[in-house]
Amino acid sequence: MKENAIKTADLLLQIKSIKLSPANPFTWASGWKSPIYCDNRKTLSYPKVRSFIKDAFVNIIKNKYPDVEVIAGVATGAIAIGALVADQLGLPFVYVRSKPKGHGMGNQVEGFIKKGQKVVVVEDLISTGNSSLSAVDALRELGTDVLGMVAIFTYQFPLAEENFKKSACELITLSDYSSLIDLAIKNDVVSAEQVDTLKSWRKDPAIWGV
Repeated sequence: MKENAIKTADLLLQIKSIKLSPANPFTWASGWKSPIYCDNRKTLSYPKVRSFIKDAFVNIIKNKYPDVEVIAGVATGAIAIGALVADQLGLPFVYVRSKPKGHGMGNQVEGFIKKGQKVVVVEDLISTGNSSLSAVDALRELGTDVLGMVAIFTYQFPLAEENFKKSACELITLSDYSSLIDLAIKNDVVSAEQVDTLKSWRKDPAIWGV
């Protein structure tokens, strides 16, 4: 798994899906200052990377969740890759909005799904886990059995780990922050001082850089 995590991190860096900038931090929508920015939607524009991620997800799901009946993508970032995974597995696909639609049927889960069906959720990125687990809650409210979640990348925030534990939802990711830092050190992408900055940020991102 560690080798696969490094390979995934390397691909994400190559296509600039992940950018590291300890000296000039990014500002997230939440207002947090961050030395890293991740946009995994870029992977869809690179067929080889897209296929690598799809195949990795398919292998995990086949091995860990052989009884899965439906694949669910979290809107909007994981809709496309989730649909590709479902197609490869020959399974139905649904996607989950961040909140119920404000008109029409008012659906939060779009597509056909039945009570009792076993679901694996596909996500592109895990930060605090709040939005991802909101999708899990929406699926559970429909009476489905959420087997677990697979995601491309996680920042490995302690808060996220706590949230997934409380929700009793297993999370498996293709890569993670620790693997990214290991790769950055190996390839001399960052200096020793910048590595310390990157490690300190993950401990308490809400107050970092303030």
